[in-house]
Amino acid sequence: MRTVIFDLDGTLADTSVDLLAAANHCFGVMGLGDMLTHPEDAKIALRGGKRMLTEGLTRAGQFKDATVEEYYPVLLEAYRDGIDTHTVMYPGAMEAVEALKAAGYGVGICTNKPEALAEELMQRLGVRDAFASLVGADTLPVRKPDPKPLFEAARRAGGTPEMCVLIGDSDTDRNTSKNAGVPSVLVTFGPAGPEMVALNPEALLHDYADLPRIVAELIGVNSIG
Repeated sequence: MRTVIFDLDGTLADTSVDLLAAANHCFGVMGLGDMLTHPEDAKIALRGGKRMLTEGLTRAGQFKDATVEEYYPVLLEAYRDGIDTHTVMYPGAMEAVEALKAAGYGVGICTNKPEALAEELMQRLGVRDAFASLVGADTLPVRKPDPKPLFEAARRAGGTPEMCVLIGDSDTDRNTSKNAGVPSVLVTFGPAGPEMVALNPEALLHDYADLPRIVAELIGVNSIG
């Protein structure tokens, strides 16, 4: 079976506001106040918790690896508490997912968000059951851009790993698809959208309504029944 595997943050959902809030909670505990702002730092948010802590501490002139490691669990807990306060699915995302499933494709998620947090978010958003698989940053010993998590997401979705396509929003996703030897589709509506052209993916996605057609062109059509 051919499968369509989605990144989560910045691809299926805009999670940047809630991620930045969790980082700023940490900076507040440190007595620094809010060090990151939206939308200016949305791209940093989608690079993960440690990247946000590193950026904020650097701006404050207080960066230490030990401080990042100390506050990372604090950030995760704060994020878990407010994980769906402002997060929304991108327009048309779930309609595209359902159209792909109706066309016979397996559909899953491969994210560098910790698996438990990704599961929690998708459950709270009410869309977890639409995806046959979810592989997070800590599901396997390696994470994207290593291709193993992508292949695992495809397998768990009932597919043949080499017959998948990755939908993403970053150089990490582009490099994952390259390492896997499969095509990537990069969205242009995420925080880093204008930078996607330079990554030279097999396709760019401006509107989720176009995704079923793009997938069929890249990896072919699944037969149903």
